[in-house]
Amino acid sequence: MEARLNLFGSPVAAKTLKHLVSAGKAITPADLSVTLQELVRIRVSQINGCGMCLDIHTKEAIAAGEDPTRLHLVAAWREATVFTDAERAALELAEEGTRIADAGGGVSDEVWANAAKHFDEEQLAALVGTIALINAFNRLNVILRQPAGDYYVGQFG
Repeated sequence: MEARLNLFGSPVAAKTLKHLVSAGKAITPADLSVTLQELVRIRVSQINGCGMCLDIHTKEAIAAGEDPTRLHLVAAWREATVFTDAERAALELAEEGTRIADAGGGVSDEVWANAAKHFDEEQLAALVGTIALINAFNRLNVILRQPAGDYYVGQFG
């Protein structure tokens, strides 16, 4: 597969990416583990069919110490016994936050309340920001048909 547009060759695309990456850096100081953030990014990318983001975030998760078995089970997190209640709450929030059109009313009060049992306000803000940003990256990459497979850990800083 070949990309429809060179993201780094287009001044507009490069500027857009720069700002999206900057927004992601604002989330980093929040008290959320890197592996939890990566699990959320992986699940959202699975839903959206973004191969490039799956390539990036599975490799980054492994580099951060995530267990490969858990990565293989992210798509089946409801049935898998390897996730904590907090991780399940984050993954459920990620799914509903990604499938907004399917839910009719967006994220349900029940899902939000469950997440709020496990995460404080700053952590919830970080989760919401992570979900929103990975959705933006997914859409950019899927629309432009960015190929997957060649990413190496730390490639984008």
